[in-house]
This record gives sequence, structure tokens and C-alpha cells, in this order.
Amino acid sequence: MDKNLQLFLRKQSYYDTCNISVKVSESGKEWREMGDKITLSLALRELHGRKARLLRKEGIVPTVVYGSGMEPVSTQAPYNEVERVWRHAGRHTPVHLTIEKKKRIAMIKEAEIDPVKGRLRHVSFHAVKANEPVVTVVPIHLVGEGESEAERAGLVVLQSLEEIEVRALPMDLPEALEASVLGLKEPGDHLTVGDITLPEGVELVERKSGHEEEDDEAPQLTDLTIASVYEPSALQAANEAAGGDAEDESAVDAENGGDGDQDSQSEEDRPGGKQQDEPKQSNVDANK
Repeated sequence: MDKNLQLFLRKQSYYDTCNISVKVSESGKEWREMGDKITLSLALRELHGRKARLLRKEGIVPTVVYGSGMEPVSTQAPYNEVERVWRHAGRHTPVHLTIEKKKRIAMIKEAEIDPVKGRLRHVSFHAVKANEPVVTVVPIHLVGEGESEAERAGLVVLQSLEEIEVRALPMDLPEALEASVLGLKEPGDHLTVGDITLPEGVELVERKSGHEEEDDEAPQLTDLTIASVYEPSALQAANEAAGGDAEDESAVDAENGGDGDQDSQSEEDRPGGKQQDEPKQSNVDANK
């Protein structure tokens, strides 16, 4: 079975099992297109640890702000305001914070969500500097879906890579990167990362293993497949095969080179990880 198709079916099966709906916030997109800054006012917080649940009962979300050259600051804000920022900014859009009249630019590093109620429980903000590049993950959007020659001929275009790491100044970070499917015509045609036109000031982040021999043999980042064209019959057969005798996750990972899917990166290598001045876990936990 095609490797990219295997990954897609695994992801889709997970979403179906967990009853997860993945969609883009149209209101957030329109807001960004209007050029408005995403802002949030935070108040200093005195309740920590288990006492923070008292804040949640009052409709307040505990938050923390940390970054290079500063001690973590315990903060809080009304639930509706924090939820609005999380919905529009996600982890790839800068947020303009005001903390006791002091201004900071930050990225959402982590959002803790109640697995039962689906409500925000805690949000961690990583303060950044406007003149220093940051590394984060942004989604990849396919442009022209439904309009390609392949789709008009009854073929199916499946996206296998949905997000990718980029480096840019905070205010230059794109909401998403785009790749056009209009040139896809036949089964087997595909888009790669190299087909993405990067906005000015934005560059892709390619992780190296540190071993020259492995890096020389590994595929280039620009060669990674974003989307491929399939015959409907082949897709149905692959779907039935995956449902009847799904491969072990480790086997699929091994077949794809272990680190082919960016979701498999170690925590230290993830955007906003230790390479971006993440404070010691004990300090952050103390401020929850």
C-alpha cells in the first residue's frame, strides 16, 4: 500500500474513533485577513495548583507567561477571552498580551483541554521578541480543491502532510502555507513541499540527525509528499485492507523512515520546545 495513503488512513481512523472533527475557523481566517492584531489582557494570578480550580468555577482560565530573560508570570483571564484567542491564534499566530499595562508579544506554547468537557483548563504563553525569528508549525492548505483536472475526471486527491515547521519573525508568520492542486491530472501525480511558494521572510525548518551518512541518505524536506492522486477503486481497496488488517503503528513508522511524519518529532525538537527558552518544568508547574 502507498506509504502516504497508509498515513492518511491511520489519521482518519483515529479521528473517526475519537469522533474528532477537524476544520478551519472561517471567522478566524476572515479576522486575520482584515489585518487585526490578536490581543489579550491578562491579570496577575494569586491562586496556584489545586486552588486554580476555584478560578475555573468562576469562568476564569489560569495562564502563565514565560520567555527568555524573564521569570514565569502567573496570570489569568476570562474564559471567553482566552477561548477566542486560542480559536483564532492557535499555536502559530502571535498574540499581543497586556499584563498590568506591560506589553508583550507571545505564542501559545500549550493549551490544556479537559478531555471530557472539551473546555480550556490552562494556557501557557511563550514570550518572544518582535525582532527575533521563531520556529513554529503552520498548516498546509490545498488551493483549488475540486477544480483540478484529476478531480474533474473522477479521481481523488488526498492530503498526507497537513502541517510543517517554519522560521520567521513573529509578525511575518503566515496563517498557513498554500499548495495548488490545479496541476494534478493522473493517478500517481503528487505535490511536494517544494511546490509551496513561501512568503517573503519565511523559511522551512529541516531537522538534521547529526550523522552525516544518515543525513546524506535521507530524503530532502522539499521532496516530502503533500498530496497524491488516487483511483477511487484503489482507494476503496486500500481502505478495506486497512480496516480488515491494519498494520502495526511501529511497522508503518519504520516503513516511512521513522521521522517522516513531523508529528513524530521529540518534544525537545518541537516548535517552542527547549530550543526556544522553555523554562524548567518545575517552574511552569508551580505557576499553573
